[in-house]
Amino acid sequence: MAGPLHGIRILDLTSVISGPYATMVLADQGADVIKVEAIGAPDHARGAGHGEHHFSATFLNNNRNKRGMTLDLKSESGRQILLDLAKGCDVFIQNFRPGVVERLGVDEDAVRAVSPSIIYVSISGLGEKGPWSHKPVYDPIVQALSGLTTVQAGSDEARPRLIRTIVPDKLTGITTAQAVSSALVHRERTGEGQHVRVSMLDSVLSFLWSSDMGGQTFVGREVSTQRAATFIDLIYETRSGYISVSAMADKQWHALADAVGHPEWKEDERFRNPSLRDLNADERLKMTQQALLSKTAEEWLEILDDAGVPCAPVLKRKDVIGHPQVLASEIIVETDHPAAGRIRQTRTPARFSKTSPEIRRGAPKHGEHTDEVLAEAGYTAEDIARFKDMGVIR
Repeated sequence: MAGPLHGIRILDLTSVISGPYATMVLADQGADVIKVEAIGAPDHARGAGHGEHHFSATFLNNNRNKRGMTLDLKSESGRQILLDLAKGCDVFIQNFRPGVVERLGVDEDAVRAVSPSIIYVSISGLGEKGPWSHKPVYDPIVQALSGLTTVQAGSDEARPRLIRTIVPDKLTGITTAQAVSSALVHRERTGEGQHVRVSMLDSVLSFLWSSDMGGQTFVGREVSTQRAATFIDLIYETRSGYISVSAMADKQWHALADAVGHPEWKEDERFRNPSLRDLNADERLKMTQQALLSKTAEEWLEILDDAGVPCAPVLKRKDVIGHPQVLASEIIVETDHPAAGRIRQTRTPARFSKTSPEIRRGAPKHGEHTDEVLAEAGYTAEDIARFKDMGVIR
């Protein structure tokens, strides 16, 4: 069954993570995504990290369901081919540094001249204007500039810490995919294309404001120094390993107190309500941690679950794929890739009752579908052979 974006064609000039993840989300939901790579400089992710037969896991996990082609955009012929392809596309998306598309001659004005209703998408690190807009940017830079590293540290006084997964990159990808879908709805209603601009910095700041920037929310009443968070996260040691326990509501806190054999906690003035439990969080967590050292993780998970206290085991990555709940959700799937072999990935997380997305193809080889895409655009076999002789495609 075709996905909900079946019939939408996307010209994808992005690389590494933020852009490819965005276009993979759209491809998973049915869009025909044409990934354009330079002939001599393919997507950096192809060679990043663990891989098999010239396919890294990073590239495989951000580029499935796409067709791949190569193109020399620095040549006039390559530029013209790209503009010809844009005529048949609904979305044009790029994540070059600000100014590059203008130098290549494939900026919004150039693309819109041949495809007036196209949705043109620009992903940047820090935005298109401002004193730092020209800077090269990677995920740790955005984590630092956005305040995310101090959030992760626990307080303004503690040593800043990176989150050990590339949150800004992936969050920007999700933000971009959602924005493209909204722009497509607007075009369906009005016939108008538009320019969608997404920066990694903007995406992270918006994400943080939901829960972590309360101290900066009230104008004129800002918090000058963020107070320290609790001495531990909601991860507790037991006799046999680690578990997570999160008792937020009064009913859950009372159930936890009874389950760990300390019913007197329910009457403790420090823990009477959620606000007081937050104010006295260090004491609360220290007491909880001490109580949980008396039994194994397996024992506590059974006891707490029976008591209605939210809890879970802390799993290593190798253990996640076999957990009964993960298996029941069928989020992890296995497919055969023609070059990389048998691989394990997640399906697209959103499930649709009428238009079910599917993994139609694995990530493409470098330039794998060049001839196919050009033929669909109306180029003859002689044209394609000539472009190859010229070095415009490969």
